[in-house]
Amino acid sequence: MLIKLATKSLLDRKGSVTLTCIAMIISIFVLFGVEHIRKEAKESFSSTISGVDLIVGAKSGQLNLLLYSVFRMGSPVNNISWRSYQSIATDPNVAWTIPISLGDSHKGFRVLGTSNAYFEHYRYAKKEKLDIVQGTEFNSRYDVVLGAKVAADLNYKIGNPIIVSHGIGDTSFTTHDQHPFTVAGILAPTGTPVDQTVHVKLEGIEAIHQTPSAEANVLQPTSITAFMVGLKSRIATFRLQREINNLDSEPLMAILPGVALSELWRTMSIVEGTLGLISWLVFASALLGLAAMLAASIRERKKETYLLRIIGAQPIFLFVLFQIEALLISLASILGGGALLYSALVIAQKSISTQFGLHLGTNLLTGSNALIATSILLATAFVASLPAFQAYNQAKSV
Repeated sequence: MLIKLATKSLLDRKGSVTLTCIAMIISIFVLFGVEHIRKEAKESFSSTISGVDLIVGAKSGQLNLLLYSVFRMGSPVNNISWRSYQSIATDPNVAWTIPISLGDSHKGFRVLGTSNAYFEHYRYAKKEKLDIVQGTEFNSRYDVVLGAKVAADLNYKIGNPIIVSHGIGDTSFTTHDQHPFTVAGILAPTGTPVDQTVHVKLEGIEAIHQTPSAEANVLQPTSITAFMVGLKSRIATFRLQREINNLDSEPLMAILPGVALSELWRTMSIVEGTLGLISWLVFASALLGLAAMLAASIRERKKETYLLRIIGAQPIFLFVLFQIEALLISLASILGGGALLYSALVIAQKSISTQFGLHLGTNLLTGSNALIATSILLATAFVASLPAFQAYNQAKSV
């Protein structure tokens, strides 16, 4: 009976109630959005790489090296000479290496030059291996292995030709159309930047950047962007890292992926805290608007209070009625804010995935969101208690 009566009362004041709901929906959308993006981005970053002991690149910040080599975000300050790469790769403590060459793109997707060692040794999530669901890895110079999202978005199949463009923008005025690549394989989805990557052979990258007369020679790269290192024993990690960082022949930097990720989270924690505070302040202002709307309705509902008292309603009945009305508005706003966020994620998911290499899931039924929803309902009940108590006092005086 109380819920039915509260619903009818809200419908009678649908103008002010609608405006209050809109304000709360927007604030709850922001609250859910900040928490969801923070959680999904952290999971996406953490699951991108596994089992790599060191990442080596030109001297710069370790975050910059991590971002461009693993997450395809940003650009390197310099390249590494092939000679230095080979010198480190042949170290007795090194079990395997994965060379990486960046700088080209295909229809907005990053092109990564590498070797078959990439498919053999690269791991993601909990040391999951890359799985080629169609075709094979590199067999010839101009073979391409596509990430799952590239193949799906561009509707590419095995055997399709691909033209690589210079630069990493969506639009490029320099295309290497004299050397078309051919799709040889398609990877299974990983939920990492691998899905948005076009993988080609290092020799192919070298060939498209050389003059036709040079192609008869062995196409050995002169430089690469970075490389990943797997060691025979973890004990040698810090020693090799120190040796690479102090190399006299070339200014190089070796980083531990886990340490670099920890630095990233520390850097982001300030931003996370600030966004969270702003979100709750926005919600607090919406709650105050709800309380003001309920308080303003008390005088308008004097006749309703009088009639309820005549039929035997106790003052506590009015108190509970106001609380239920506030909670109904809050509950409707939670559902509206969640629906708005889900729609935004569905619309923006492809763009975020392509441009930033981040996979944002659309599952909002998580423990953290449930905690936020519970906090919203408790905060609503607390804020609504003041106008509800005023209604209680008014009922006592009738």
